[in-house]
Amino acid sequence: MPPAPAPRESASVGAVPPRPASPGAASPSTGDVGYAQLWAADPARWAAAGAAWCGLTGPLRSRADDLGTRATTLRPGWSGGAAVAARERLAGLRADLTDVLPALVEADQVLAEFAARLGAAKARLAAAVTLADAGGLLVDRTGAVHPDPARPRPTGRAGPAVVQVAAAVREALALAGAADREAAGRLAALSTAAVTGWVSVPPAWRPPAGAGAAEVGRWWAGLTSAERRWLVRHEPARVGRLDGVPVAARDQANRLLLADRRNALVALRSRLLRPLPPGPLELARRVRLAGVEGALRGLDGLTERLTGAQRPRAYLVGLEPAGDGRAIVALGNPDRAGAVLTYVPGMGSSLADAPGELGRAARVRDRCAALAPTEETAAVLWLDYDAPDFLHEAVRDAQARDAGPALHRFQEGLRASHDGPPARQTVLGHSYGSLVVGAAARGHGLSADALVFVGSPGVGVAHAGELGVPAGQVWASRAPDDVIRLTRPPDELARRALLAGTPLGPAAALLDRAGHELWFGPDPSDPSFGGRRFPSGRYGHTGYWDPANPALDGMARIVLGR
Repeated sequence: MPPAPAPRESASVGAVPPRPASPGAASPSTGDVGYAQLWAADPARWAAAGAAWCGLTGPLRSRADDLGTRATTLRPGWSGGAAVAARERLAGLRADLTDVLPALVEADQVLAEFAARLGAAKARLAAAVTLADAGGLLVDRTGAVHPDPARPRPTGRAGPAVVQVAAAVREALALAGAADREAAGRLAALSTAAVTGWVSVPPAWRPPAGAGAAEVGRWWAGLTSAERRWLVRHEPARVGRLDGVPVAARDQANRLLLADRRNALVALRSRLLRPLPPGPLELARRVRLAGVEGALRGLDGLTERLTGAQRPRAYLVGLEPAGDGRAIVALGNPDRAGAVLTYVPGMGSSLADAPGELGRAARVRDRCAALAPTEETAAVLWLDYDAPDFLHEAVRDAQARDAGPALHRFQEGLRASHDGPPARQTVLGHSYGSLVVGAAARGHGLSADALVFVGSPGVGVAHAGELGVPAGQVWASRAPDDVIRLTRPPDELARRALLAGTPLGPAAALLDRAGHELWFGPDPSDPSFGGRRFPSGRYGHTGYWDPANPALDGMARIVLGR
């Protein structure tokens, strides 16, 4: 495989015109990325180049499958030494093609992550130029900062100091230079692997069932890159679901399984298309067929997002089409971001709904990017539990309790696999998903810096202090017209029904002090719960992500720690 393009832009004339530096100008230490290079760089080009590398996995898999078919065709009518040699040669070629598949996805990840950091560096540089412009200063093509002789200095306030702007320019160039060196090193390692071998058989030991994320992370860290690629290629189902394995490796493994998962759904749909005699079995067939067709639409929607060049890059962290279907998808790499959101949706969520639910996570992440363009933020859709399909299931907490251990392990895995200083981790639950978050936090502990509940029917605890996160970091919002406010505990509903037909009914309603009690406990947006409230407009139960709703801004600011 030819090496991927080295992450470096050719110097070209930037948007800021060059001017000679004055004797008193402050010049940054530009390192290996210059001011003009960074200003002219286009992160989208690198993201698109990465998507192109990943797009080669389809043709290579097709070619490998074709070789397998040819070998099968030759086997019945050809025997002897030449036949054995031919089959071995075909098998070797097929192995060579399939062994490179993880590396193609890896190249995409490297370029996408470089693009993300390059974008953050450009945002910092733009902020420095804006600061300079506000203070009557000039940043020339070399990155030197000095007073602009063509403009008067601001009056009535002190303009930014030359050294302050120069320091901001240096920070932007340093970030770009570090990203450039890291990406170049990772691509060089891939080029070396093309010569020395993509894969190598790892030691036989595997983490036992139930191993903690930290233990899994230590096992993975002890392997070579070639051994990790072997595991991704030969044991993708294991690697793709292991909390504690880096998100990038899980993404590689799950993408390799994507076509097989879809083929299994298509085959199941074909079987279900055959009608049965009228009766209960035929009705069950129709219901199951509708579910499979919905799962296929959802999977195709996720695949479109996964294979496109849209930024930020999407990572397939988990996928299980069985039943209603489950998916974990990250926008941006959580292992490299400084702030990470895990979003848990509520009742009715399934693989069919995953693209729409991912869109909600995307809107929070996009608002974070608008508020803090110089920071890296990732948002994860965590749909890895059996969400209730109907109200008769949603009135019980069994499915939330069952989901608790998996959400606990996932958050532990994010901590274990994170690269660099710990990220700010925020877990957001909507509707029944807020009960899932509460059950996990109460029963197992959540590795999170903040919890957020929107449209909640209660989170299963009486007070925010029972959730085990830092004081002041439990947040909630409820729209004034959210129907969830009408839910009440079963005993209260029975009491009201009993009194409704008596003269005491109106008086009991007026004297009722349990108005903040919902189906699964106190309303987390009520001051008595002990959390902190952020506002929402009148957008109903599902409108917290509406671009005009102040709740969206609130969620983004919590994720950023603001």
